Amino acid sequence: MMPVLFIGHGSPTNMIKPNRYADGWKQIAQRLPKPDAILSISAHWYTRGSYVSVSEKPETIYDFYGFSEELYQLDYPAPGAPGLARRVLELCGDTVRPAAYGLDHGSWSVLRSLFPNADVPVAQLSVDGMADAETAFRLGQTLAALRKENILILGSGNVVHNLGRVDFDKSDGYAWAEEFDRYIQNAVLDRRFDDAIHYGRAGECAKLAFPTPDHFLPLLYVLGAEKPEDTPDVFLNECVMGSLSMTSYLFS
Repeated sequence: MMPVLFIGHGSPTNMIKPNRYADGWKQIAQRLPKPDAILSISAHWYTRGSYVSVSEKPETIYDFYGFSEELYQLDYPAPGAPGLARRVLELCGDTVRPAAYGLDHGSWSVLRSLFPNADVPVAQLSVDGMADAETAFRLGQTLAALRKENILILGSGNVVHNLGRVDFDKSDGYAWAEEFDRYIQNAVLDRRFDDAIHYGRAGECAKLAFPTPDHFLPLLYVLGAEKPEDTPDVFLNECVMGSLSMTSYLFS
């Protein structure tokens, strides 16, 4: 069965500056069998309702601004996966709709490290901004069937993502960010997924963890696709810049 993966993707600059995060993604890629295709669930495609991209040649989307010009020269020319998109529509019925969409940086910034040759077809699934965490989890359960079809399910976001409170000079996390990150880690490792779904149980730290759940919900899709026989592995286990978690998870 293909593993399932959640990556805290952080800043777009991770694509161009030597850093431990891109290095960590490259290391985890060595533990992945090569998939026939990838379904990427990116925080940066945040929509009303659920959509899956059917594009045969997805464009590289530069959905960020104010960064080095070097970033806008990068490309990730992976082929699309319309066959995978059709399979998602078959599994999910009318809860997911087709759409023409490229690869935003929540997907391609990570995939450049995981599969640098851009030779694995990719379809992107949007994060439904109208859905609650339990709905995201249940959709992940539906998508879990893809794992037996040699499809890699990749969630890309951040467990803690509060850009309004970022401190670029701070190398670790605020106490509340570290507390929420630990709460989620413990829930994942103990297989108390209900506590991750109902993350408000973490208390006051949950109120600060993210103003909108776009970056958190990809983890819930991934947890839904996890199986009892999987072993969870936590890697890049840290918070940075006060209010951003780079903590990532592999289930295999």
